Amino acid sequence: MSTAGGAAAGGGDTAGGGDAPAPVVVIGPMGAGKSSVGKRVAKALGVPFTDTDRVIVREHGPIPGIFADRGEPAFRALEAEAVRTALATGGVIAVGGGAVTHAATRDALAGARIVLLTVSPEAVAERIAGSDRPLLASGGIDAWQTIMDERAATYAELAHVVVDTSRRPMSRVVDEVVAWLTSDSSATDTGVTSTGGTDTRAISTGDNDTVATNPSAPSSTSDTSTEGAP
Repeated sequence: MSTAGGAAAGGGDTAGGGDAPAPVVVIGPMGAGKSSVGKRVAKALGVPFTDTDRVIVREHGPIPGIFADRGEPAFRALEAEAVRTALATGGVIAVGGGAVTHAATRDALAGARIVLLTVSPEAVAERIAGSDRPLLASGGIDAWQTIMDERAATYAELAHVVVDTSRRPMSRVVDEVVAWLTSDSSATDTGVTSTGGTDTRAISTGDNDTVATNPSAPSSTSDTSTEGAP
């Protein structure tokens, strides 16, 4: 796990109770495990969990259909609205992989504690096999890598902490995120706007994993749901 410094429990879209000092937003590429990790982190903290993709599906229908019928810009607008609503509720929020590409969504994340989950191409290839995610429809893992490359800088700008999920036990990933959130390190001034760079200091976790912190940013694990947005 690495700290980069750059932004609930149970079934369903929202569960749990209580309020965190600031919302926790889990970002990262498709297949990184955002929903799975986010739900478990919320449960450990005793706070609500919201999966914005599931909210969109519940209120507007399947995501591939929204992309096909209304286009990506319309979807991103719906997503931004879902993110704003979730932030008002608080707790832990898992957003779609492309949520950070929308300026309104990025602006809304100011003040949140932002956890970036990363994953290797090899690990994600196993996780997204058979997925009907719209931006992967014709390109598979090559499309995933292209999308990841396009978004990498934005992820890095926003993230306060970075945790890799590649072929690692879910429990370990969750424990690392919870440990960071409950430590003094997570008390970053999350209202500060990212300058775009990451001042990364690596912290060994004993098995070549790192946690990175980015003081300038605002504040076997998998995403297997085929309804998730790319």
